[in-house]
Amino acid sequence: MRRLLKKTLLVLATLATLGVLAIAVLYVFLRLEHNTPLELPRPTGPFAVGRATYTWRDPSQTEAFAATPGTKREFLAWIWYPAVPRHSPPVPEDYLPVSLRTAIEHQRVGLINLLTRDFSRVRSHSIRDADVSPKDRSYPVVVMIGSVAFTTLAEDLASHGYIVVSVEAAYRNSIVAFPDGRVIHGSQENNPETLAGKEKEQLAIKLQNAASADIGLALDQLARLNASDPSGKFTGRLDLNRVGVFGHSLGGAMALQFCHDDPRCGAVVDLDGAPHGIVINEGVPHPVMFLLSDHGSDADPDSLKIKANVRSILDRLPSDKKLQIAILGANHFSFSDDAVL
Repeated sequence: MRRLLKKTLLVLATLATLGVLAIAVLYVFLRLEHNTPLELPRPTGPFAVGRATYTWRDPSQTEAFAATPGTKREFLAWIWYPAVPRHSPPVPEDYLPVSLRTAIEHQRVGLINLLTRDFSRVRSHSIRDADVSPKDRSYPVVVMIGSVAFTTLAEDLASHGYIVVSVEAAYRNSIVAFPDGRVIHGSQENNPETLAGKEKEQLAIKLQNAASADIGLALDQLARLNASDPSGKFTGRLDLNRVGVFGHSLGGAMALQFCHDDPRCGAVVDLDGAPHGIVINEGVPHPVMFLLSDHGSDADPDSLKIKANVRSILDRLPSDKKLQIAILGANHFSFSDDAVL
């Protein structure tokens, strides 16, 4: 009996030691991975890429999603564009500005932080203080409903001759870090993923209507910038007669809503986003593309409803104004930088 007890204790001690070693090895591996430098995929077009940020306010309108009544509407605009470097060698922009990196790191603690990339070690391909390329007099504009987390996609589009504008609304995005150092966190109450059923649908529609208005305000601001940019960078360089809009997930539904509402939209691409609201029954009077991840043979009630809603929009358009593509093997987050990070 004594010998059996001794054997059992020895086995337990060995297992405990192996467990501690495994945890230590895992920790070292995660630490190395967390700190390993990473370069985003290189843009495939012929242009270098510049990046600029602007803070836009609309003092005539209040922000319905802010905690404090009467808060004025405010959003941050990221602009990627075909560029010519001013310096040789060109100075790359940080993937994320320090204020945004710091805010994100404060939300991540312990193991969660180790399971994610150190953003200070991530390198993008956007160039600091770059001039707009003189190759063309002006460039078509693509409004991207999504944050800097879609940098790879934005840089690639800019390298092919598009000016890509991303708008982040304060209080509705999870974190918005303005160039003046202010960091505004969104409320969980404004996140439809925390809800289900009818409540989720109602909030999604409310958010997409607000986003549609944001895009309209952004195009107004771009028109002012095109008329007279204080820096001179974008004056006369934006072709606002050629405007496309795209977004991912709920951003795709927001893009559809804007192109339903505003005649300035020339075309819309929905990246794996379920449609909501009136666009399902009324459609969109502009060319529409659904670019989807691999949903395989999804046949649950929610998936079937989404597929029917997509068909309802596409069926209202002539064959040369619609396109639906699914990428085999892709998942919902393959469209963002998360696929690399």
